Amino acid sequence: MSHARTLSVIFDLDGTLVDSEPNYYEAGRRVLAEYGVTGFTWERHTDFIGIGTRETLQTLRAEHGIEAPVEELLAGKNRHYVALARAATEVYPQMRAFVELLAGDGVPMAVASGSSPAAIDAVLTGTGLDALIPTVVSAEEVARGKPEPDVFLEAARRLGAAPGQCVVLEDAPPGAAAAHAAGMRCIAVPYVPGTADDPAFGTASLLYRGGQGEFTARAAYDWLRGQRP
Repeated sequence: MSHARTLSVIFDLDGTLVDSEPNYYEAGRRVLAEYGVTGFTWERHTDFIGIGTRETLQTLRAEHGIEAPVEELLAGKNRHYVALARAATEVYPQMRAFVELLAGDGVPMAVASGSSPAAIDAVLTGTGLDALIPTVVSAEEVARGKPEPDVFLEAARRLGAAPGQCVVLEDAPPGAAAAHAAGMRCIAVPYVPGTADDPAFGTASLLYRGGQGEFTARAAYDWLRGQRP
């Protein structure tokens, strides 16, 4: 893959590398229940997939008239999430295989996520992915979360790569929009199948309409090998 050595790959974390949404849903349900809000459904949770934790909680706080400051809610949700993530987080097998193929080729990789640094660390260390992807950016470290490009641009800066040399893997429309805004190619693997027709995924260079069930490490690797920086 010598001509692709100058390519860098940036992974979204939640719903892309790992199926962390069940843990995020449970953490959100628990923290809302602590403030007297019950009946938070999985369907409502899916409305926020691809949106950062802080923005999600700001919306829910306003929606339910919660008096507590958003920082307090954020700390509570992260506490619950980190405990759940450490106990069990599933890495998508084909994504792990893809990361291992890229690592074997010496392709620089980063994680760029809307989650908190503590949550990202819990997932990467708990799954062993930290050994393969040492460069990590949380949306909490930049001015604006997805769909703005800040988190991907910061990941590229840390990798020493130009945006045009980067390929992003994403599962949610806001992330695909952020990659496009950053001037990066995107491999889109929709977490919610019904979002495959979202206009943001229309900007992706490669779209797996069937989501993770359709994604294979070998096909993605072969496609990447055909790309030029």
